[in-house]
Amino acid sequence: MLIEGGFIALAIAVAFCWPSLGSKYFSRIEQLFGRLARRQGSAVATVGVTALLLRLAILPLCPVPNPFIPNDFSFLLASDTFASGRLTNPTPAMWTHFESIHITMKPTYMSMYFPAQGLVLAAGKVLFGRPWFGVLCASAMMCASICWMLQAWLPPTWALLGGMLAVLRLGLFSYWINTYSGGGSIAALGGALVLGALPRLMRTARLRYSLLLATGLILLATTRPYEGILLCIPVATVLGHWIFRGKNRPAPALLLRLAAAPLAMIVAAGAWMGYYNYRAFGSPVTPPYSIDRTTYAMAPYFVWQSQRPEPVYRHAVMRRFYYEKELSDFRKIHTPSGFLPQTLYKAMSGVVFFAGIALLPPLIMLCRVLRDRRTRFLVVCVLVLTAGMLIEIYLVPHYLAPFTSAFYALGLQAMRHLRLWSPGGQPVGVGMVRLIVLSCIILAVFRTWAQPLHLRLAEWPTSQWIDTWYGPGPFGSERAHISAGLQQLQGKQLVIVRYSSSHDPYDEWVYNAADIENSKVVWAREMDAADDRDLIDNYQDRRVWLVQPDSQPAQISPYTLSPQQGASLR
Repeated sequence: MLIEGGFIALAIAVAFCWPSLGSKYFSRIEQLFGRLARRQGSAVATVGVTALLLRLAILPLCPVPNPFIPNDFSFLLASDTFASGRLTNPTPAMWTHFESIHITMKPTYMSMYFPAQGLVLAAGKVLFGRPWFGVLCASAMMCASICWMLQAWLPPTWALLGGMLAVLRLGLFSYWINTYSGGGSIAALGGALVLGALPRLMRTARLRYSLLLATGLILLATTRPYEGILLCIPVATVLGHWIFRGKNRPAPALLLRLAAAPLAMIVAAGAWMGYYNYRAFGSPVTPPYSIDRTTYAMAPYFVWQSQRPEPVYRHAVMRRFYYEKELSDFRKIHTPSGFLPQTLYKAMSGVVFFAGIALLPPLIMLCRVLRDRRTRFLVVCVLVLTAGMLIEIYLVPHYLAPFTSAFYALGLQAMRHLRLWSPGGQPVGVGMVRLIVLSCIILAVFRTWAQPLHLRLAEWPTSQWIDTWYGPGPFGSERAHISAGLQQLQGKQLVIVRYSSSHDPYDEWVYNAADIENSKVVWAREMDAADDRDLIDNYQDRRVWLVQPDSQPAQISPYTLSPQQGASLR
């Protein structure tokens, strides 16, 4: 962040002192860029392919990430389940040893999350052998869809620029691409389809755009339904006005053709979601999240809700997560002195993630953007989102993902106004916009070579949710190394994990595949002597290991029974 701030400060200084610096070269590049942008289909494809190829190209320096936080493992459980051809899994024997954060154990063993991210990971696993490649493809599609959405709201050149900025800022180093968590790319893809299809549908009344709009709604409903509803409120309002009061409203017969297939898609998706809820959580009207949160969480999601009574926790590390990590934020935001700071922090985390420092200078033109008729609807969308976020206790950037393309559209419109700014008759605005874009490119190069250049990156958990330049560091490498070694041994293995009293619950080690009984390696939490003895009895055909993640480095050794335990087993 310091390097980014330094680059932008330098760019602003150069723009004021030498606004025409390099103008000849910039103009040539802009002309070439404009030619590609005018071929809108090619521009969208170029953005998607660029996002895909650039991330693959930097794999030697930024390799495929290891899972390491509870969110990662929960989504990977869903991935393994779907890839195996099942919607959920039966509760395993000795399930209390396998409890993990964000994973539901009863009535079935499954991720607590909505299914879209798990399905994408499953597709990556089935098609390419590794779940992460599903994340990569979703990220490339997100960047392409942002460019497509922007083409409906802005001139083609600015739409292409927005797609490329999405590649640089989100498609290479954000946690959306470098973890397995959140589904930010899928929700952003869904939001871009909705906001890109809406104006096209109202202008042309073509079936393709109503189908794309329905596809976007389904993606939102299966990733971020609450934020999806916030986006649907202004969209539904505008569509309703167009249908019933618009000057170019469609004839009833045309409206029926436009609505029949999309509505059938939405109904089919809703029916499938109800069936999934029934299989995984016992009832078609019991949505994901609800059982897991009722079982384990004390803090609710919305400010008007009261704290739940503390449940029975069988593992100290799980209590620390729900008590220390979640409940503290809930209590802060429920105090008069804590509400404002917490709300400002939520706003800051979103701004830092999507804009960083590099894209903040154009916001000096925010007042002009707010008065701009071209993007007024998108401003309304963001205001609805703001109201919705005020009543939600937590905010992580992927919560805002459905509105990603709206953020980029408003930021680019601010850039357009900035480009016209010429204090004293000097093209300062032109110079600032050019140098800001150049800085984003240079920063991406710096981030790619961060480790060879010995540039220190902010570490988890302080940076992971907000830092644009987050990347796959050493997180999860110790567990991955131990797991790989166990996979090479003959026979089946049982790993009992012993955490220290100060273990960070975000650094999760107890994760299992969908089919625990037939897994080569089974990971379990250490409990009391009697429970551990029962666990070992249940897995008599396995070699038993003890792993202590909080040793430096993490230690693995044969599990040694106490004399009393050994006598019992004999």
